[in-house]
Amino acid sequence: MSVVKRDVKNPRLFECAWEVANKVGGIYTVIKTKVPVTVKEYGDRYCLIGPLSYKTAPMEVEAYEPTDPAMIDTLTAMRERGVKVLYGRWLIEGSPTVLLFDTSSQYHKLDEWKGDLWNLAGIPTPPNDHETNETIVFGYLVAWFLGEYTARNVEQAHIAHFHEWQAGLAIPLCRKRHIDVTTIFTTHATLLGRYLCAGSVDFYNNLQYFDVDHEAGKRGIYHRYCIERSATHCADVFTTVSHITAYEAEHLLKRTPDGVVPNGLNVVKFQAMHEFQNLHAQSKAKIDDFIRGHFYGHYDFDLSNTLYMFTAGRYEYRNKGVDMFIESLARTRMSIGLNGRLKEMGSTVTVVAFIIMPAATHSYTIEALKGQAVTKQLRDTVTEIQHRLGSRLFEHAARYSDGAGNLVPSISELLSEEDRVLLKRRIFALKRHSLPPVTTHNMADDASDPILNQIRRVELFNRPTDRVKIIFHPEFLSANNPILGLDYEEFVRGCHLGVFPSYYEPWGYTPAECTVMGIPSITTNLSGFGSFMQDLIEKPEEEGCYIVDRRMQSLEDSVRQLTDYMVNFTSKTRRQRINQRNRVERLSPLLDWKNLGIEYSKARQLALRRAYPESFAYDDEWDEEGDYFSGGFATSRGGGAGNSFSVPGTPTLRGVATPGDIGTLTEEMQGLTTSDYRGGQIWHGVMKPEDEEDGYPFPLVMKVRSRGGSVKSGNSTPGGGMTQSLSEKDLEKADAALSHHNSNGNSNGNSNGNAK
Repeated sequence: MSVVKRDVKNPRLFECAWEVANKVGGIYTVIKTKVPVTVKEYGDRYCLIGPLSYKTAPMEVEAYEPTDPAMIDTLTAMRERGVKVLYGRWLIEGSPTVLLFDTSSQYHKLDEWKGDLWNLAGIPTPPNDHETNETIVFGYLVAWFLGEYTARNVEQAHIAHFHEWQAGLAIPLCRKRHIDVTTIFTTHATLLGRYLCAGSVDFYNNLQYFDVDHEAGKRGIYHRYCIERSATHCADVFTTVSHITAYEAEHLLKRTPDGVVPNGLNVVKFQAMHEFQNLHAQSKAKIDDFIRGHFYGHYDFDLSNTLYMFTAGRYEYRNKGVDMFIESLARTRMSIGLNGRLKEMGSTVTVVAFIIMPAATHSYTIEALKGQAVTKQLRDTVTEIQHRLGSRLFEHAARYSDGAGNLVPSISELLSEEDRVLLKRRIFALKRHSLPPVTTHNMADDASDPILNQIRRVELFNRPTDRVKIIFHPEFLSANNPILGLDYEEFVRGCHLGVFPSYYEPWGYTPAECTVMGIPSITTNLSGFGSFMQDLIEKPEEEGCYIVDRRMQSLEDSVRQLTDYMVNFTSKTRRQRINQRNRVERLSPLLDWKNLGIEYSKARQLALRRAYPESFAYDDEWDEEGDYFSGGFATSRGGGAGNSFSVPGTPTLRGVATPGDIGTLTEEMQGLTTSDYRGGQIWHGVMKPEDEEDGYPFPLVMKVRSRGGSVKSGNSTPGGGMTQSLSEKDLEKADAALSHHNSNGNSNGNSNGNAK
C-alpha cells in the first residue's frame, strides 16, 4: 500500500464518530468512556474527529493550536480553502485532542461532492435528506484532511477508526484516492436491522432471506444503506459490538466481521464491599419519598417489604421489550403474570415497576404534583411538631423533682391542641377518591400511546389489591425533576432489579450499567450484553444476570420464563438480595474498558498488519522487540504492576485477559487469515483462594471455550445452533427455501453491485 517505510510501532490513531463532543445517543458513551484507556496507550498520537456543533462544543472543548508541524500545515491549508475547524482538548477524563469540522462552511460543494460520490461508488443521494447531506459533507472533509495529513507526515503509520455510517463515508473515499491510511469500521447496529425490527417482523428467523436492497428501498433508506455497506466493504477491518450484531451484519451488509469489540464502562471499584450497599440504601430512601407522595391516599403497603423494578431506554416499544415486560407483570393468554402469582402465593411483597422512557408530553399531571406537595407539607408539619414536642419534653424533665408531678409526661401534656388540629388538617389532605395515576405526565397522544394502551388492556391500575404497582415516567431522569428528583445513576442504585427483555439490542448499556452498580438485571439472548455474559459465565442467573431465551422458544414461553425469574427474585430474603448484589458487583471487571479496550487494540493491530504486511514479516523479531499489546496478553500471562490492561483481582481470569473473538490475532501471531470472526481463544477464569472475598462463598465459574466453539457455543448466538441437530427433513426444507430465494434473486438481477 505504501512506498514509504512507515513506523508501525508508534502509529497515529484517528477515531471518527458523529458523537465526538456531541451527545446524541449511546455512541457518545462508548467514545467518552473508552478515551482514558486509549489515551494511556497512544498519548498525543490519538485524535478524535467529529462534526462541529456550536451548541455543545463551546462547553466541551478547550481550543488551542496544535504543535505537530504536519497538523499545523494541514489545518492551515484547509482553512485557506474556507474550511472552518476547531482543534483542542475534549474536557473529559484523558483530555484527548479533538478535531471538529464545521460542515456548513463547505455546503456550497455539496452538489459537486454528490456527483463525485455517484461517479466513484454509484451511491444515489436524494436532495432533501438533511442527515445524509451532513454525512456527505463531513465524510469528504475527513477524507480531505486524512489525505493532506498523511502526505505531510510520512514517518508514522496512520489508523483511522470510524463508527457507524454517518462517519463511514470517508472510508470508500480513502480507498478510491489511495490515501495511505489503514481503516477500521465498527457498526453498533445496522440501519436496516433497526428499521426491520421496528416493523414487527420475525427478524432473526428470516434474516438470511431478506432482499436487502428491496427492504431498504421500501423504507426510503437505500442511499443510507449504500453508504453503510460501502464503508463495510472498503474498510481494512470490519468489527461489530456483539456476536448477535455480527450475525446480523453478515446477512444484511454481506460481509462477515473480522472481530467483536464489546462496549465497556469505566468501573470504579469500592475499597470495601459495604460502600455500594450503603449507596443503594441512600438512593432507595429517595425513591421511597417519591412513592409516598405518588401513592398518597392509597399508601397501604410496607416500603421495607417493597421491591423496585425498572426498565429504561429509548422509546422503542417492541425493540426494548416493554411489551413483554408489561405482559409479564400482569397476565398472559396462557398464564397469570407476576401480579397474579404474588396474590396466589399470599405474598406480602409489593412490587413497584418503573418504565423510564422519554415520550412527547405536555406537562406533569396535577395528581403527581399534588401528591409530592401534600406529602412534603405533612413531613414539614411533623418535623415542626416534633421539634416543639421535644422542647416540651426537655423542659418537663429538667423541672422534675422528687414527688412533684409525673416522672414521664402524657402525650396530652406534650401535644398541644394547636398541634393536634394542624396534624389532622395535614392527614385529611391525604384523602383521595381516585386511584394513583399510572403515569407522571400528561401525554401528548394518550389515546394511542402503546405503553398506556397495554397497561389499560392488562388492567394494571394501581388498585389497593394489586401486589404489582406500575409507574410510567416518560422523561429522562434528572436531579432537577420536581417529582422524581434523582439522576439516572442514583435511581438505578436505589432499585432492586433492572428488567430489559429486548428483542433488538446490539449491545445494551442499561443492563451493563446495572451490573457495574451491583444491581441484578434481566436481559435476553437477543441482546449483545446477554449473549456476551451467557458465553462468558457458566450459570449467569446465579450471579444475578438473568437471561431470557427469546431465540429458541415462543413469545409465550419467554414471557413465562421472565415471570418465573421475577417471582423467584421476589421470594428472596433481604440477606439473599444483599449477597446477590455482591455477586453482581464482582462481575463489573468483565465490563471494564481496562479489559475490553484490548479488543480495540487487537483490531488496530490487525489493520496495521493488513496495510503494512512487510513490517510484520518476522513475528519472532517483533515479539522480541516488544509485543504491540503491551500490558495485554503478556501481562495476563506473567502479571506485573502498572499494566494498562491488567487482569482484575475479582474475578481472576487465567490466560487471556479478555473474551474477544478476533481470531486472526490469536493464532500464535502466525500468518494472519481472517475468513471469519469465529476464531475464539481458550481461556479460563477461576477464583484464587487468596483473592476470594468474605462475601463470595462460591467461586465465579467461567466457561472454558474452545477455538471452534467460541461464538457458536450455546443458544446465545442466533444461527449458531450447536445444541440442536437438524434432521434430513429440516435440511431439505432449508435447501428448498434457499433455492426459491436464489431464483428470485437471479430474476431481479444483481442489485448489490452499487454498494460494493
